[in-house]
Amino acid sequence: MKEKRPTPLRMGRREALQLLATTAAALRIGGEAPPVNSDSGRTRVTIVCIIRYQIDPFQRDAFKKYAENWGRIIPRCGGHLVGYFLPYEGTNDIGWGLIAFDSLASYETYRTRLKADPEARENLAMAQTRRFILREERNFVEVVDGTFGIPPTPGGPK
Repeated sequence: MKEKRPTPLRMGRREALQLLATTAAALRIGGEAPPVNSDSGRTRVTIVCIIRYQIDPFQRDAFKKYAENWGRIIPRCGGHLVGYFLPYEGTNDIGWGLIAFDSLASYETYRTRLKADPEARENLAMAQTRRFILREERNFVEVVDGTFGIPPTPGGPK
């Protein structure tokens, strides 16, 4: 039986699992905690924008610089940056960006701020000029309550 391969516009099972593992690792490794609702102490994040980039593998360092720039820009414009991820092992031309929001309205506000931000415009122009991003896809996923940003349990199972 012939194996089905994902089309360039669809995420295959292996890529989805890789994304989930990467996201889980990023949340465990550290960084800033997701936004918290001060009334209940629960995480306010309800949606995550997952950006899948197909990049020119010969311009990996240019994509890295682009991603590092978003590390300053995204939080300033109102997004909770979960992280940007470069290809490491396996596929050498797929990168990821994950940004969390408390609502779709918050995302729309963020996009408005992003369009007005001079450094954001400069970063996008650099990517267009250098042409290291070959394709970009955005998917929005809903966070399942009680599963986002949970730190590891010390000791674990015995």
